[in-house]
Amino acid sequence: MTSGAERVAVVGTGLIGTSIGLAAARVGCEVTGWDADPSVARRAAELVGFAAAATLEEAVRGADVIVVATPIPTIAGLVVRALAAAPGDAVVTDVGSVKSHVVADVASAADADRARRFIPGHPMGGSERSGPDHASASVVDGIVWAVTPPAGADPGSIERLEGWIERIGARVVRMAPARHDRLVAFVSHLPQVASTALMDVAATEEADEPEILLLAAGGFRDLTRLASSNPALWSDILLSNREAIVEAIEIYTRRLAALRMQILQGDGPGVESVFDRAKAARLRLATKPTVRAGVAVLQVPVPDRPGSLAALTAALGEGGVNIEDLQIVHSPEGGRGTVHLTVAAEAAASAATVLVANDFDPTRLA
Repeated sequence: MTSGAERVAVVGTGLIGTSIGLAAARVGCEVTGWDADPSVARRAAELVGFAAAATLEEAVRGADVIVVATPIPTIAGLVVRALAAAPGDAVVTDVGSVKSHVVADVASAADADRARRFIPGHPMGGSERSGPDHASASVVDGIVWAVTPPAGADPGSIERLEGWIERIGARVVRMAPARHDRLVAFVSHLPQVASTALMDVAATEEADEPEILLLAAGGFRDLTRLASSNPALWSDILLSNREAIVEAIEIYTRRLAALRMQILQGDGPGVESVFDRAKAARLRLATKPTVRAGVAVLQVPVPDRPGSLAALTAALGEGGVNIEDLQIVHSPEGGRGTVHLTVAAEAAASAATVLVANDFDPTRLA
């Protein structure tokens, strides 16, 4: 694949497909798109600047890279159609969050030579929202994009796909399909299950305690954000990866049961050790790969009004402080919120000084 404007076809123009289209167009790729819902394709075309194709076959004709970004039950069939209709050197990938069964379905339905050009993938980014109107090229920026070639995949196709993924702004991590499915069961699928189950518990309790959700503070809101995700989409994902997610749920419930017992027995040191271990792991998670010396977290109250966050980030920028991560917790009463700001540990004192000088009141949490 050259460094010129490759032709990219996006099959499925929802949030992820359109975001990838925007990222590809941003670096000069010629993008075409198709969606089973013509109105969705037209809206995505307006955002990305491509002409919506009337058929999948029309969209993939002449493409160098084809990205299938549709619900899991439809991926394999569309991949097979794309492989049959595309040029003989086109690379076909997908963005589904489950790989093993898609690989098996494609292998059983596609011509063996063509199937070698199917290189499954999974960009680890997105949102609980859906549809092209919520798409952005920034969804791709800096994310990990798992590339999961099956045995027998064409090495040249793997290299071409990985080069293109890095060009549009993501970071490639290559692994086997089965290993991918087990790992995402813990870091992607289990969080969705936990968030949904917690929200369901609160909703059930609300029947007898109508004011329970009025008491929900930032922690509850953060933990249950994923519960607003698409129910049909997540049902498909969990059932497609059922063995791995069941294993993850069983391990998680054992950890919960152990913590429950420590609390029941009044084991303060034991409970504290669990929190210490989790806190240390969470701080590592907030660290970008380029930050090796650790991070600090500052809690900063801000008024909930336009421009507040911009003023905070601008102050840090002018003070030469780089932001590693940032989260906003809105107060349920309205009128104010709290920013949890992550910076490199050695920058914590500078960040606090800059914020105080700009009339903010930071508190270091870690």
